[in-house]
Amino acid sequence: QWQLVESGGGLVQPGGSLRLSCAASEVILDYYAIGWFRQAPGKEREGVSCISKSDGITYYESSVKGRFTISRDNAKNTLYLQMNSLEPEDTAVYYCAVLLRRVSTVQVMCKLNLGNYWGPGTQVTVSS
Repeated sequence: QWQLVESGGGLVQPGGSLRLSCAASEVILDYYAIGWFRQAPGKEREGVSCISKSDGITYYESSVKGRFTISRDNAKNTLYLQMNSLEPEDTAVYYCAVLLRRVSTVQVMCKLNLGNYWGPGTQVTVSS
Protein backbone atom coordinates (compact mmCIF):
# COMPACT_ATOMS: atom_id res chain seq x y z
CA GLN A 1 0.00 0.00 0.00
CA TRP A 2 1.43 3.34 -1.06
CA GLN A 3 1.64 5.98 1.64
CA LEU A 4 2.00 8.69 -1.00
CA VAL A 5 0.01 8.79 -4.22
CA GLU A 6 0.65 11.23 -7.04
CA SER A 7 -1.91 12.37 -9.61
CA GLY A 8 -2.35 14.99 -12.30
CA GLY A 9 0.18 13.87 -14.85
CA GLY A 10 -0.56 13.60 -18.54
CA LEU A 11 0.28 14.76 -22.04
CA VAL A 12 0.59 18.49 -22.61
CA GLN A 13 1.91 20.66 -25.41
CA PRO A 14 4.99 22.83 -24.94
CA GLY A 15 4.04 26.02 -23.15
CA GLY A 16 1.15 24.33 -21.42
CA SER A 17 0.44 23.78 -17.73
CA LEU A 18 -0.24 20.90 -15.38
CA ARG A 19 -0.91 20.68 -11.67
CA LEU A 20 0.36 17.64 -9.85
CA SER A 21 -1.01 16.51 -6.51
CA CYS A 22 0.44 14.16 -3.91
CA ALA A 23 -1.87 12.81 -1.25
CA ALA A 24 -0.22 11.47 1.89
CA SER A 25 -1.84 8.80 4.01
CA GLU A 26 -2.75 9.34 7.64
CA VAL A 27 0.33 7.31 8.55
CA ILE A 28 2.47 10.26 7.54
CA LEU A 29 1.61 13.08 9.92
CA ASP A 30 4.88 14.28 11.38
CA TYR A 31 7.71 14.93 8.96
CA TYR A 32 10.39 17.50 8.18
CA ALA A 33 9.83 18.16 4.50
CA ILE A 34 8.13 16.93 1.37
CA GLY A 35 9.17 17.32 -2.21
CA TRP A 36 8.87 16.57 -5.90
CA PHE A 37 11.44 14.59 -7.83
CA ARG A 38 11.55 13.45 -11.43
CA GLN A 39 13.31 10.89 -13.55
CA ALA A 40 13.54 11.14 -17.31
CA PRO A 41 14.38 8.13 -19.49
CA GLY A 42 18.06 7.34 -19.30
CA LYS A 43 18.70 9.93 -16.61
CA GLU A 44 19.12 9.86 -12.88
CA ARG A 45 16.36 11.01 -10.59
CA GLU A 46 16.65 14.67 -9.64
CA GLY A 47 15.03 16.87 -7.06
CA VAL A 48 12.65 19.39 -8.59
CA SER A 49 11.30 21.25 -5.59
CA CYS A 50 11.10 20.66 -1.86
CA ILE A 51 9.26 22.42 0.96
CA SER A 52 9.52 22.21 4.73
CA LYS A 53 6.37 21.39 6.65
CA SER A 54 6.71 23.76 9.57
CA ASP A 55 7.76 27.03 7.96
CA GLY A 56 7.21 26.54 4.24
CA ILE A 57 10.79 27.17 3.17
CA THR A 58 11.17 26.11 -0.45
CA TYR A 59 13.88 25.04 -2.84
CA TYR A 60 13.65 24.88 -6.63
CA GLU A 61 15.99 23.26 -9.09
CA SER A 62 17.38 25.95 -11.34
CA SER A 63 15.72 24.80 -14.56
CA VAL A 64 12.21 25.05 -13.07
CA LYS A 65 12.63 28.23 -11.07
CA GLY A 66 10.04 30.79 -12.15
CA ARG A 67 7.95 28.17 -13.94
CA PHE A 68 7.01 25.70 -11.18
CA THR A 69 5.41 26.46 -7.83
CA ILE A 70 5.31 24.05 -4.92
CA SER A 71 2.67 24.33 -2.22
CA ARG A 72 1.23 22.20 0.52
CA ASP A 73 -2.04 21.96 2.38
CA ASN A 74 -1.16 20.58 5.79
CA ALA A 75 -4.81 20.18 6.76
CA LYS A 76 -5.38 17.92 3.77
CA ASN A 77 -1.92 16.37 3.98
CA THR A 78 -1.52 17.11 0.29
CA LEU A 79 1.35 18.49 -1.76
CA TYR A 80 0.98 20.30 -5.08
CA LEU A 81 3.22 21.28 -7.96
CA GLN A 82 1.92 23.87 -10.38
CA MET A 83 3.90 23.56 -13.59
CA ASN A 84 3.67 26.35 -16.15
CA SER A 85 5.50 27.02 -19.42
CA LEU A 86 6.26 23.35 -19.73
CA GLU A 87 9.10 22.29 -21.99
CA PRO A 88 9.88 18.94 -23.63
CA GLU A 89 12.80 18.66 -21.23
CA ASP A 90 10.29 18.45 -18.36
CA THR A 91 9.11 15.08 -19.64
CA ALA A 92 9.66 12.55 -16.87
CA VAL A 93 8.01 10.45 -14.21
CA TYR A 94 7.35 12.72 -11.26
CA TYR A 95 7.52 11.38 -7.73
CA CYS A 96 6.75 12.89 -4.37
CA ALA A 97 8.66 11.96 -1.26
CA VAL A 98 8.57 12.68 2.44
CA LEU A 99 11.62 13.09 4.63
CA LEU A 100 10.91 12.35 8.27
CA ARG A 101 14.01 13.62 9.99
CA ARG A 102 15.33 17.14 9.73
CA VAL A 103 18.38 17.89 7.61
CA SER A 104 20.22 21.17 7.35
CA THR A 105 18.04 22.62 4.56
CA VAL A 106 15.30 21.50 2.17
CA GLN A 107 17.86 22.02 -0.57
CA VAL A 108 19.80 19.11 0.86
CA MET A 109 16.69 16.93 0.64
CA CYS A 110 16.26 17.77 -3.03
CA LYS A 111 19.92 17.67 -4.01
CA LEU A 112 20.55 14.29 -2.37
CA ASN A 113 17.20 12.69 -3.29
CA LEU A 114 16.38 12.05 0.35
CA GLY A 115 13.09 10.47 1.30
CA ASN A 116 11.68 7.88 3.67
CA TYR A 117 8.44 7.40 1.74
CA TRP A 118 8.00 7.59 -2.01
CA GLY A 119 4.98 7.49 -4.26
CA PRO A 120 4.65 5.31 -7.38
CA GLY A 121 4.99 8.32 -9.68
CA THR A 122 2.94 10.02 -12.37
CA GLN A 123 4.02 10.45 -15.98
CA VAL A 124 4.33 13.93 -17.44
CA THR A 125 4.89 14.14 -21.18
CA VAL A 126 5.45 17.46 -22.91
CA SER A 127 5.17 17.07 -26.65
CA SER A 128 3.52 18.63 -29.66
